[in-house]
Amino acid sequence: MKRSTWLAFSCSVWLSAGFLQAEVFTLKVWPDGPPGAKSDPSYREETVTDRGPRIRQVTDPELIVSLAPPEKATGAAVVICPGGAYMRLAIDHEGHDVARWLNQMGVAGVVLKYRLPSDRVMVDKSIGPLQDIQEAIRIARRHAQEWRLDPAKIGVMGFSAGGHLASTASTHYAENVYAPADSTSARPDFSILIYPVISMQEGTTHGGSRANLLGPNPDQAQVDRFSNELRVTSDTPPTFLVHSTDDRTVSVANSLLYYQALTRNGVPAEMHIYEVGGHGYGLAPDRSTTESSWPRACQSWLRARGLLEKAAQ
Repeated sequence: MKRSTWLAFSCSVWLSAGFLQAEVFTLKVWPDGPPGAKSDPSYREETVTDRGPRIRQVTDPELIVSLAPPEKATGAAVVICPGGAYMRLAIDHEGHDVARWLNQMGVAGVVLKYRLPSDRVMVDKSIGPLQDIQEAIRIARRHAQEWRLDPAKIGVMGFSAGGHLASTASTHYAENVYAPADSTSARPDFSILIYPVISMQEGTTHGGSRANLLGPNPDQAQVDRFSNELRVTSDTPPTFLVHSTDDRTVSVANSLLYYQALTRNGVPAEMHIYEVGGHGYGLAPDRSTTESSWPRACQSWLRARGLLEKAAQ
C-alpha cells in the first residue's frame, strides 16, 4: 500500500538542538482494521490528564513517526512503547519526548499507540498489543528505503508495561499471533527496556499490568507464556536495561531476572541499576540523582553497537 494512502497528517517540526528539521507523520497500523477485533460502539478512545496526557481505550492503533533530520540520520529506528499498566499510555514523557531525544542522535523515533487489552473489543486480549508491535516493526522494515532506514537497525524500546510489550516483541517475534501480509521479519535488532515489567509470576510482576493483560485469574500456562525471563533464547536481541532499586511500582527483580536470562543465553546485555529514582521518570530531565544519567549511558551503548554511525548517502 502506498504511503500517501496511510498518512493521517504530515508536517515538519523544528528540533531544539541544532534547529535541524525532522519529518513527523502518523499512519494507521491496521488500515483495514486490527486482527481479532470485536465491535463495541460505546468503547471509544479518550485522553485524560493524570500528571500529563494519558490515552485510554485505543481501538485503532497508530504509529507517530519522527524521522531523524537527513543531515544526522544514522538509518536506525526505534519503535517506542509508552507505559501505563496496560490500562493507559503515558504518550508524552514516555513517547513523544523520547522520539525527539532519539532524533537528536540521528535515530528515527516511532511512537506506537498500541491497543490496550480489553475483552470488550478483542477476541484474545492477551495478544492484541503483541499483534500491534509485531506489525509496527514490519511496517518500519517495509518502509526502510522510503524512510532512509537500515532494515537491520530496527529496535524496540519500552517503559514499565510498555517495557513488557517491548520484551515480548523481543522474545515472541516468531509467534504467529496474526497472518502477516508478507514474510517481513518482526524480530527487533535491539531492545531498550526502562523500568520494565518482565515477569507475570506472583511476587515479581506488577499486579495491575498482569490483570489487565491476562485477566484476574490466569492459568499458569498463560503466566509462563508472558513471563519473558522464561522466553529468552540465544536469538533474543541485544538489550539495554534501566531500573531503580527503590522502584515500588515495578520491582527491580524484573530487570535482574531478564538480565540473568540474557547472559545465561549469551545475549549481549548492559544493565544500569540506580539506587534511587522510583518509577515513571522517562528521560529523567532536571533531576539531580543518578538515574538522570541513563540517557547518556544509553547513547554510549547505541554508539558502541554501531547504531549511531552516519548512514551512507
